Amino acid sequence: MLTPTEKIWFNGKFIHWSEAKIHVLSHVVSYGSSVFEGIRAYETPKGTQVFRLREHMRRLLDSAKIYRMDGVNFTVDQLSAAAVELVSVNKLDSCYIRPILLRGYGDVGVLGINNPLDIYLACWSWGKYLGDEALSSGVDVCISSWNRMAPNTLPAMSKAGANYMNSQLIRMEAHVNGYAEGIGLDTAGYISEGSGENIFVVRDGKMYTPPLGASVLPGITRDTVVHLAKKAGIPIVETLIPREMLYIADEVFFTGTAAEVTPVRSVDRIPVGSGSRGPITELLQKAFFDMVNGVSEDTEGWLTLVPKAVEK
Repeated sequence: MLTPTEKIWFNGKFIHWSEAKIHVLSHVVSYGSSVFEGIRAYETPKGTQVFRLREHMRRLLDSAKIYRMDGVNFTVDQLSAAAVELVSVNKLDSCYIRPILLRGYGDVGVLGINNPLDIYLACWSWGKYLGDEALSSGVDVCISSWNRMAPNTLPAMSKAGANYMNSQLIRMEAHVNGYAEGIGLDTAGYISEGSGENIFVVRDGKMYTPPLGASVLPGITRDTVVHLAKKAGIPIVETLIPREMLYIADEVFFTGTAAEVTPVRSVDRIPVGSGSRGPITELLQKAFFDMVNGVSEDTEGWLTLVPKAVEK
């Protein structure tokens, strides 16, 4: 359950956590008309720093553009500054940040273009999405009976609330069958992604990941891991991946803002490799956490420092 913080940013001003409410007949409630982001801030030796903040805010506005949410009155820089101030105001050393852009109260028809657009930014303390032990021991996953959306139904490149109804079906099915997570196939039967994570497969020292055309969200952590792999000299191929490749892979791991870099130890009860975290996963996991925790140098400029709140 969420632990409330003091303030939420709403359309350019701070309000109390308990005041962040919408009407039951807001467009988003009936039609799922929202786009959102998930961003992490980490405690580092230099202070609290937000990871790849501008890239997340850019994707938020890209998601809105895909869904024809015209008239957003805030830029990437303004939203990024608001997120930094939000973390500072709430005095959090590390946290998860959730920007949400939604169609609000007004017209009750499907069209929704006359409804106001409201933006909320919230943050709270949130631990490891799949559990602390998962980062070292890995998780057991299954191939879901639910496919990911076809590319001409819902746009997977938009991080939209409505898209996550599909993710919920994948996640719930995995849960009731005793798995930590499910993997959705695209409509052609190739590997797409988890309910909220991108996926990487390692075989004979080479990394593979599905292309965006396989109904894949362009993950920020996905892009980060690709960068880290190239820097480490690990060959990486973006290609269609058949289901059975997961069964004969040396390593499989998830990436995502919530999941960070989480190894997969079995797929459909078939052990992945030795059934534990593999060396490439461990190498990339360490490189990732060293960067976000400020242990290694931020050569890419991916960390945004949060100033300490000034007592008044």
